[in-house]
Amino acid sequence: RLAGIGVGCPGPIDPSRGVIVEAPNLGWRNVPVEAHLGAAFGVRTVICNDVDAGVYAEYQAGAAKGARCAVGIFPGTGIGAGAVIEGRLLQGSTLSCMELGHIPLFPETSGMGEDSTTLETECSRLKIAIEAARAAYRGQAPHLFEACGTDISKITSGALAKSIAAGDTEIENIVRRAASLLGCGVATVVHLLAPDVIVLGGGLVEAMPKLYLEAVRKSTLARILTPYRKSLNIVTATLAEGSGSMGAAAWARKTIEG
Repeated sequence: RLAGIGVGCPGPIDPSRGVIVEAPNLGWRNVPVEAHLGAAFGVRTVICNDVDAGVYAEYQAGAAKGARCAVGIFPGTGIGAGAVIEGRLLQGSTLSCMELGHIPLFPETSGMGEDSTTLETECSRLKIAIEAARAAYRGQAPHLFEACGTDISKITSGALAKSIAAGDTEIENIVRRAASLLGCGVATVVHLLAPDVIVLGGGLVEAMPKLYLEAVRKSTLARILTPYRKSLNIVTATLAEGSGSMGAAAWARKTIEG
């Protein structure tokens, strides 16, 4: 009774062949997911990037419902992004796109090596955790130090939010800086696509929605041309963690049924 299968996959995918091109966290390269699952279950399988799946769910039933052009940005371990335009995911012919995290930030660095400075290296939760651990070590964040010490693995989005609420102003400054830099990437997307709505999601946003949204919005509005300010709406995601599964299923249905 299965009509089809939708899968949200980490990393770049080839939508034309149904292949995960590369998933570094899994150690996968050129994995034919659609062919494997299709053969196993006897139905058509459709894959998309995992962030694309989350964005498509927000377009179908969440904060971007009804938008002509919706962009979703999910800061976490990296910076994931996706876009839906007139009901369809924005994808290249042989690769998924919207790799917002790899936008270069500073001109003195170049390339994609370890020394490159990108949106992801400066705005991700990992970067925030590293800076927060340094602040805790220096005595600038006593509440965070008491709760987590300087162990980066313990400095989660929730721990950061509790630290700020307890009065660690340096942690708030670190988060605001990262969110403001993300606004540079958001401004770039606004000038390229003129979206109706930009949805911010992920653990960082969920843990401190007001602070994060305020910082991103202020930074973005300061960097975009005046006409774009009138139509732009930046909001937080409204769907729960299951949005990836919801979006993958919805995109599979859209693709299969046309």
